[in-house]
This record gives sequence, C-alpha cells and structure tokens, in this order.
Amino acid sequence: MENKWEYDYSNLYNQNQNQPPEASQPQGYQDPGAVPPPVTDPQPPRKRGRAGRFLRRVVALVLVAAIGFGGGYAGALLALKQNPQRVVYQGTASGTTVANLDADTLDLTTVSAMVTPSVVAITTEEVVTSNYGFWFGGEYVQSGAGSGVIMTSDGYIITNQHVVEGASNITVTLNDDTEYTATLVGSDSVNDIAVIKIEAEGLTPAVMGDSDTLVVGQSVIAVGNPMGVLGGTVTNGIISALNRDVTVNNQKMSLIQTNAAISPGNSGGGLFDANGQLIGIVNAKSSGTNTEGLGFAIPINTALSVATDLIDNGHVTGRPALGITVIDVQDSQTAAQYGLSSPGVYIYEVNEGSGAQAAGLQPGDRIIAVENVLVETKEQVSEEVRNHNVGDTIQLQIAREGQIITVSVTLGESQG
Repeated sequence: MENKWEYDYSNLYNQNQNQPPEASQPQGYQDPGAVPPPVTDPQPPRKRGRAGRFLRRVVALVLVAAIGFGGGYAGALLALKQNPQRVVYQGTASGTTVANLDADTLDLTTVSAMVTPSVVAITTEEVVTSNYGFWFGGEYVQSGAGSGVIMTSDGYIITNQHVVEGASNITVTLNDDTEYTATLVGSDSVNDIAVIKIEAEGLTPAVMGDSDTLVVGQSVIAVGNPMGVLGGTVTNGIISALNRDVTVNNQKMSLIQTNAAISPGNSGGGLFDANGQLIGIVNAKSSGTNTEGLGFAIPINTALSVATDLIDNGHVTGRPALGITVIDVQDSQTAAQYGLSSPGVYIYEVNEGSGAQAAGLQPGDRIIAVENVLVETKEQVSEEVRNHNVGDTIQLQIAREGQIITVSVTLGESQG
C-alpha cells in the first residue's frame, strides 16, 4: 500500500478568487530542445542494488509538509528527566552569547508558558504567474502560512525553507499578536531551513537543546500555527524514532519522528523537550487517512548549524555543486508532450561561470549516470554529488544528439 505524505498546503490559505486549476504539466518547464532517441551504452553504468533502490523509492514518498499541532493538552505532566543544562541564544547574530540555566523537569503548563513566546506565526504572499489554459499570462496572489522560532532577541527567526519559498511578502505575528514585516536572510533547500529577520528588540529567544542526546520515548511538546490561524497551539507526545531517513521535497534528510499532533501551518514550528529546550524544527507529517501520529522534525543541531551559516554567509558553505538546474520527466507521455524521446533527468539551465559550463554541459542534455552510478531522478543526482567535495572532478554520462558521452566536471561551491 502506498503511503501518502502531505506536501503543498499553501492553497488551504489562498484568499484570492479566480485561482486557476492545478496544472498537470511540470511547472516552470520549457522544452530545452528535443533529445533524439537514446543510444544503448555498450557498457552501461552499474545500478544500485535492488534493496537500495527500493528504500529510496519508499522514502521518496515523504514530501515537505506543513506541520501542526491539534489542540488539547489538558494538564498532563511531562515526567521524563532531562539534562538539566540549557543554552539560550542572546544578543545579535554577529555577537551571540550563551547563558546556562539549570532546570528540573517541568510540568506541561510551565513548559508551555516558557516556550510559546519564542514561537511565531508566519504568513506569506506570493505573486504567481499562470501559463495554463484560460489563465495564460495571468497573475494572482497565493497566500501561505507556517511557523517560526525566535533565535535571537533582536529578531532573527528560524523556519522552513518551504514556508517562505517564493514569497514576495512575509509577515510575522508574535505570541502577543504584534505584527512585523520580515526580510529573508537566507534559505537552504537541502535541509529545508530558512532564516528571516524582523526589526525588533527584546524578543524571547528559544532555549537551544542538544538533539544528539535525544532518546526514543522521551516526552516532547510541539508549538506552532496549525491551519494558519491557530498560532501558539501546543500539543504533546514522545519521540517515536530517531535518525529517520526520509525524502523531503526531493531531498534526503535524517529526521526526528514524533507522535505529537501535526497539522498544516506548523511547518517551521518548534519541537521542545521537557525542560523547554528546542530540539527540532517541525517540517513534515503523514497525510494518509489511515495513519496517525507520524510527524517529523529537523534535529536542532542540524538546523542551528545551517541557520548560523545563512546568517554569517548568506548560504551554506562547503557544499559541492555541479552548477546546473535539472528537472525530472517521469513518464513517456510527459516526455512526448515536450518533444523529448524518453523520461529521465534533463539539464534545464547551466549556471554561468560554473564547472558545468566549463565542461560544456548544455540545456537538453539527459544525465544518465554520475560517477558510473545510474541516476533516474534529480534527487539521485544530488545525492551522488553530495558524496564529493568542492574542487573534486567527477564523471557524468549524458545523452546528447543520439550519443552517450562522458563529461568531466569540477565541482564548485553551492551558493544557494
């Protein structure tokens, strides 16, 4: 039975009339040029084992989701003893300090009162241009909603990349209902983390925990903005599993699994332990009608490392990149619609000044293999590239003009 995972929830909050229907074609795709029928490689690249492919396909069912928390926590106690040491970020991003606070395990009402001032509601607006049917060339405003967690007292906020992706306007609402217009500091699609900034002082930053010390069965609470209108909602549960390898928005991630109630609109919200320490940023949930209590969060150690890099550098440093944009064409019918000979991973754009450009890669090239490993999706391409370092030279096998050729590409540093 196929699992289904909630992904695009933004339409739940669309406040505009005359919104066009969802297009079935890959959005933003333009035919970069037909590729002639592929030529059989006399020595085809090796495939991953069947077990590896099966696992990839299973985890690929997990997509980015709004994470939420249904209401209701009625005074139950969080009894689990935790590391009494807590670290809170204070001051500005450029001169962050930490303070150690001792605390015993607290009851649910106390923890909730501690952490809710650190969680914000986020609403976004994106101007969308439609190229579909009656709406060809038209524009409309699409609204979205999510959550965020305050990192510093002067207004740096961590959230999910998919919450603010493409947004032309970002509004942050604090726990006391004060609203601010936010600016995007930086975002990272690989880890689904973004940092935004509001001009404010005296905010309550979250107390940062240590996700490397978590254990299964540990009590947690989640705080966020379910359905985009219920900011400050608290739910409780436990850590159901650790180091879950799932694929979120075409990116493989290692996540915390929790049974705390999750609902659309809580993406970017906080997962806290029994001492009120932030241990994760919620980012995915199950949308299957026959499943319950399957929510996921990005470990705070990962999230905080990425967020710090975004603040300091505007992007995550040290990450290798080919310097291309690729798209998936998943079936023969879609390929035929765009004049392509077969499904596969196609180069849509080559970045100027990149290693890909220097190697002679072109829009319309179909990527067959990376380092002699067969690839069938853009996520697999990214996975193989991530196994190398900036400055490494790797081999790509591509289909072009009826031939399969090998191209050597020197990896640069990703700027996004």
